[in-house]
Amino acid sequence: MKTTPHPIQYQGSKRNLAPDILRYLPKDIDCLIEPFSGSAAISIAAAERQMAKNYWINDINKPLSELLQIIVESPIEMASFYEQIWNAQHSNSLEHYYQVRESFNHTKDPRLFLYLLARCVKGSVRYNLEGLFNQSPDKRRYGTRPETMRANIVGVSKLLKGKSKFSSSDYKEILFQSNKNDLIYMDPPYQGVCGDRDCRYLSGIDHNDFVAALEKLNSREIRYIVSYDGRRGNKEFGKSLPDFLDLTRIELNAGRSSQATLLGRDEITYESLYLSRNLIENFSKKSTENYRYSSVQQLALLEYHTGYA
Repeated sequence: MKTTPHPIQYQGSKRNLAPDILRYLPKDIDCLIEPFSGSAAISIAAAERQMAKNYWINDINKPLSELLQIIVESPIEMASFYEQIWNAQHSNSLEHYYQVRESFNHTKDPRLFLYLLARCVKGSVRYNLEGLFNQSPDKRRYGTRPETMRANIVGVSKLLKGKSKFSSSDYKEILFQSNKNDLIYMDPPYQGVCGDRDCRYLSGIDHNDFVAALEKLNSREIRYIVSYDGRRGNKEFGKSLPDFLDLTRIELNAGRSSQATLLGRDEITYESLYLSRNLIENFSKKSTENYRYSSVQQLALLEYHTGYA
C-alpha cells in the first residue's frame, strides 16, 4: 500500500485522521486553506487525492512555515542538508542535538528545525517563555534516516510544488482573504490545561476571538471545517463551539489512548470535527457523488442540520 509522504514529525498532527476528515471535502475547491497548518498533513493528503486546485499553508510559527516552503520548493537541497546534519550526530549524538538546538534558537534557520523535529522526544514541540525551542532529544533513536527523509521530502514536493503558497500570518488575516470557492480547514492550538499559554505553541488563540472569526465566515458564506475539542471516556477536553454558529458536529475515532492504557484503562479518544452551515448546505444540494466516503464506520454524526449535539 502506498504511504502518504510526511517529512515532519509533529505531535498532534492530523495525519492519521486525514482520510476521515477528507470525506467531508467537496470536489469544487479552488484553494484549500490551512491557517494553523502544523505539519500540513491535511494539505498533503488532499493534494495526493487531487482535491483542490491550490493550497495555502500558513502557520504563525515562522520557521515551521518556512521549512514547509523549502521542502516543497527546494527538495533536493533540503534533503541533502538534513543528511549532512544527521550524519554529524554519531560521535556524540546528544551533544550534537543540543548544539543544533542552540544554533536554531539563535538563527531561526528552518532547515535546522527539521532535524530537531525528527530527533526530539515524540516529535513534540516545546517552547519556553522566551519563545525558544527547548524540547529534549529522544535518547532511544537518532531520528528519521536520511534515505527515508529524502523520499518523504521529494514526495511532498511532487504533490504541492507549483500550486502552493506559504505564510506565517495571524489566522484572522488568512480568513479575511478567503472566498466562497475555497475550503478552510482549521486545527487551532489545543485548548489544553496550560491556561492562555500552552508550551506546545509559540502563541495560543482566544476562544471568544475564534468564535467571532467563525461568525464572520458564516456571514460571508465561506465553507470551513474545524477540529477543536474532544473527549476520552467521560472526560472532555476543551470548550465546544457554541450552538449559534449552526455547525454540524462529528466525532472522529482517534484510537485507543496510550495514556489510559498505561493506567490500565481501555479508553478511546474522540476528536470533534465541525462542519460549517455552508458546507452542509452544499452537501444537501448536490449528489453524494460530489463527496468522498469510506465504508469504514468510524464517524458518528451526532446531529445533522440543527447544530451540534
